[in-house]
Amino acid sequence: MLGVYELNRVELLRDVFLWAYQHSAVHYAMVRQSIGEPDPFRMRHRTALREVVGTVVHQCMNKQQASTHVHTWVQTQVDEPERYRFCEIAEKILLELHEGNLAPYGIRPFEFTAWQEHWET
Repeated sequence: MLGVYELNRVELLRDVFLWAYQHSAVHYAMVRQSIGEPDPFRMRHRTALREVVGTVVHQCMNKQQASTHVHTWVQTQVDEPERYRFCEIAEKILLELHEGNLAPYGIRPFEFTAWQEHWET
C-alpha cells in the first residue's frame, strides 16, 4: 500500500489483487471438489427434513420417540418408494446434530441443549 500511495505505483496493487484472486480460485476449486455434488434427494426433501428434525428437537424427544415420530410422519408425508431413505437421512441428521449445524433446522442453541438432556434417556 505504501508503494501505491507514496510511489504512485498502482501496478503493485494490481499484482497483489491478481495473486489473491488466483489463490482464492485454487482454494475454492479444492473446497468444491472435497464437498462434492449436492444430494438431489436431500435438496428435494429439505423442507420436510427441516420440519421433522425441528419437531424432534423442539419437543425434546428421546431416541425412541424420535424414531417413532419420523416413521409415523413419513407414512402420510413422503411417497412410498422414498420413505426408507427419508427415515435413514432424518435419523442420521439427528445423530450428527451439534451446535455448529443447527441453523438449517430452525433450532436455537438453548433448544438444542434442552433436547440433548432428553435424547439419551
